[in-house]
Amino acid sequence: MRRPTFSPRQIDGSIALFGVLGGLLLIAFKVYDHSSAVPRWQVLPALLAMAALELFRRTRPILIATLGGLVFAGSIFTGALLATTMMYTDLLYAAVVYGPRRMSPVLHVTGTASVLVLTTLTFVYSDSATAVAVVVITTLIFLGPLWTADIVRKHRQEAEAQRLRAEQTALLSEMDRREAIVAERSRMARELHDVVANHLSAIAIHATGAQSVARRQHRAADDPVLEVLGVIRENSVQGLAEMRRIIGLLRDSGGGEADESYAAPDLSAVDALLAKARAAGQDVGLGFELAERGERGELPVPVQLAAYRIVQESLTNALKHAGPGEVRVLLDFRPGELRIAVDSPYRQGAGQALPGARAGLVGMGERASLLGGSFEAGPRDGRWSVRAVLPRALSTEEGAGRA
Repeated sequence: MRRPTFSPRQIDGSIALFGVLGGLLLIAFKVYDHSSAVPRWQVLPALLAMAALELFRRTRPILIATLGGLVFAGSIFTGALLATTMMYTDLLYAAVVYGPRRMSPVLHVTGTASVLVLTTLTFVYSDSATAVAVVVITTLIFLGPLWTADIVRKHRQEAEAQRLRAEQTALLSEMDRREAIVAERSRMARELHDVVANHLSAIAIHATGAQSVARRQHRAADDPVLEVLGVIRENSVQGLAEMRRIIGLLRDSGGGEADESYAAPDLSAVDALLAKARAAGQDVGLGFELAERGERGELPVPVQLAAYRIVQESLTNALKHAGPGEVRVLLDFRPGELRIAVDSPYRQGAGQALPGARAGLVGMGERASLLGGSFEAGPRDGRWSVRAVLPRALSTEEGAGRA
């Protein structure tokens, strides 16, 4: 059930209302200072005036605290009422909590002065026991609310600082995640440029050369060989144009440019990755094991690139976040797909509070989805499990459309 919420104005109105009702109840039972035999009605104006000031305790704290002090001083001579005194202490509290910072030292000075003056007068014109009682009562009235308000204001400021710090951390985390995606897209653009676009260019060039050779052999214009070569050249040129458009989109979103000297890795480099990981994981008690199933055979270069990057990122995450133990990498080559499985020791909450956490998982998921595969990662049976499925073969339409 949803708890009801009240506006600040409603809260202030409720304080004023209960103050008046409590004061009327005390007046009815003559629970007020009537040593001077003042009539009941003379206690009422100070009560109503203090209740009216409660309605503006948040909006005009300095003025209200000043007027409240005058009303309280007047109530001492017309008959001190507990409800009036309590509402005055609330005005002092609100002045420190909702007013400017200078209100606290100012009220502390005036409150301390009031306590000293009243105590001194009582000690001079009365006995010491009464003076001690006056010290306690005046301290509770003039200084107690200020001390409470200082604590509340300090806690509110700390809570606000923690909230702002949490927002900044979330913003930095989101920026790191976006930068990781941008960098991954830029790297994908380079790989597409080096692998697919270059192959399409070579096909178009060879098809054009083959057409020239066929024409020099005086083949007829309707020769099937020339028609087939023409279709190959036209499709390769169109595919190259589409591929370059896709690379341009990736560059625009990634903010990178193709590096002509970039060498795209493949699955043959996984052994080197494992060797580096073993050397880095010795100090933290991590071991690495690679296993392969099935026949590797011929794999499209984009598939090899994606598989290499997924294994690379998985090993990097294991070095960062895994506990001591064995990291097992499995490459399962099946007739229609390549299955990648990486299992590492799992530490509960590892890496969760780091800015940019899980950005690597986002990049691995994008690589798998671009090829029409699937990806998932998470804790499983007490270990951190990474599973990816990549197709072994890609049609031209799939390779261009998903890139």
